Amino acid sequence: MNRYSRIFKYLGQYKGKIALYFFCILLSIAFSIVSMGMLMPFFELIFNGDSGALAQMAKNASNPIVQYIRTFLVDSIASHTNETEGKLYTLGVLCLIIIATILLKNVFLVLAQYILNPLKNHIVNLLRVELYNKILHLPIGYFTEKKKGDLISRITNDVNEVEGSLVGALEGWVRDPLTIIINFAVLFFISAKLTFFLLLFIPIIGFVIGRVSRSLKKPSNEAAIKHAESVSVLDETLGGLRVIKAFNIEGLLRNRFNTINDELVDAKNRIAYRRDLASPTSEVMGVMVFCGILYFGGQLVLGGDLGLEASAFLTYLAMFYNIINPAKALSTSFSNMQKGGAAISRIEEVLETPNTVDDNPNGKQLTTFHKNIELRNVTFSYDGTPILKNINLTIEKGRTVALVGSSGAGKSTLADLVPRFHDVTSGELLIDGVNIKDYSLTSVRNQISIVTQEPILFNDTIANNILLGKQDATDTEIQEAAKVANAHNYISVKEQGYNTNIGDRGTKLSGGERQRLTIARAVLKNPPILILDEATSALDTESERLVQDAINNMMQNRTSIVIAHRLSTIRHADEIVVLQKGEIVERGTHDQLMQKQGYYYRLVQMQEVR
Repeated sequence: MNRYSRIFKYLGQYKGKIALYFFCILLSIAFSIVSMGMLMPFFELIFNGDSGALAQMAKNASNPIVQYIRTFLVDSIASHTNETEGKLYTLGVLCLIIIATILLKNVFLVLAQYILNPLKNHIVNLLRVELYNKILHLPIGYFTEKKKGDLISRITNDVNEVEGSLVGALEGWVRDPLTIIINFAVLFFISAKLTFFLLLFIPIIGFVIGRVSRSLKKPSNEAAIKHAESVSVLDETLGGLRVIKAFNIEGLLRNRFNTINDELVDAKNRIAYRRDLASPTSEVMGVMVFCGILYFGGQLVLGGDLGLEASAFLTYLAMFYNIINPAKALSTSFSNMQKGGAAISRIEEVLETPNTVDDNPNGKQLTTFHKNIELRNVTFSYDGTPILKNINLTIEKGRTVALVGSSGAGKSTLADLVPRFHDVTSGELLIDGVNIKDYSLTSVRNQISIVTQEPILFNDTIANNILLGKQDATDTEIQEAAKVANAHNYISVKEQGYNTNIGDRGTKLSGGERQRLTIARAVLKNPPILILDEATSALDTESERLVQDAINNMMQNRTSIVIAHRLSTIRHADEIVVLQKGEIVERGTHDQLMQKQGYYYRLVQMQEVR
């Protein structure tokens, strides 16, 4: 049950509603039992209709309830001068009582559902929100190891599975066990010996149903994995349609998707077969037990040695039949719990992932940047693999530092340490002489803007994408930021101007337009620190010039860390840091490094030859 501890934790927030639901269920079961209990006086009236015989049997009855029922029948019949009229009147009263109790049973059952359904929806919503918040707070490194489709599947398919099978079984966890327990208590009261005989079969039924339910977990987990793989293939297909069509690999992708889909169907079929087996199995076994009771109870009635009369025995059978449906529902609930357990295990895997970049809620507020950024003996490793080794670097306020080197040298990782996308493994990263971990995470990131090589935009209007930099900005401020980014001219000629929707990931804009939009967003934020992952490397010559001019405008009077791919764009940097295999191998200005004719010189020569 540890798997479901999170669900129970959510339930703990609604103790009052749960108590009210529990109360309504108890009343519903109580009225159900009363309605079934009315069968006994009905049978007494039918089989022993003579009032004199009923009066004598009432005196001889050892059970006080049976004695009360017979006395009630005698008094009801005696209230009429004509015995036949008295019997008909009593029969009518019994029918009205049955109707009233069934009505009250269903009224309280509806009230219980009215309480439970919003509760179930709230629990699923809490789970979905917690999972989404966890994904937002996990460090960047976590997502390099995970497929996006798998994470999407966990927050959609797995949460829906929990909603449909696990949380949906909440009703069965309360109502069905209570119904069974209370009815068993009544059965025990009617005939202890017959009920002890019945209890002998319970462990056998429980064992069989348990085996069927447990067999659901493995195929359920397989189905969840295959669903995640299918979502991943779909995501890759939508993102790579140009390449797929250009290389004529539609057939390859189709076969891959179909294979995964066939495996998913196979896993779902196995789940359906085993889940559907639970209810018929419980019904068959219930009927077998019912027939055993018929035979054993019939012996008690016919033998008369334990005083179990026909009316009581028939009522006993009706009470037992009242248990069969809850028992079937309970077995289905257990099956659903196993099926939902596989889904919640996958969700828990994400929720329990340690966050290696923790915020410091009591940390200092970095309100302004005064002096410098310093990396002191910094080493960073990921999964035991060293990425950066013993980095010592100071970036003074207002200066531009460029990071160059071959692919995999550690440039992006070093830059990612400044906004705390990662935390150093050893050493210190200090801002204005204070360890970055001693600041609140939000205050650090408020001082930084990032322009990535691939523009990251959202399916919204141009204005709203720029507003991400400063959400309370005025229209004038938005336009000024766009002008600095050389974006205002192309925006103003669009039919809806700044209210133009740019499509998914900005697909309605050209590459240069998208990049200038991200620069406008960074300009509007107006931070003292900029991190630029070469924003012009994928652009044509005209777009590159416009974007580079925008970058130069934005970098004025700011501290800039530039990850350079095109070395021609960083010739005027105050310092160029050359990285190789996670270590600083050279540093200096462009002219100084060219004079050394070392690694940087060779990189420049290779690009110029191209």
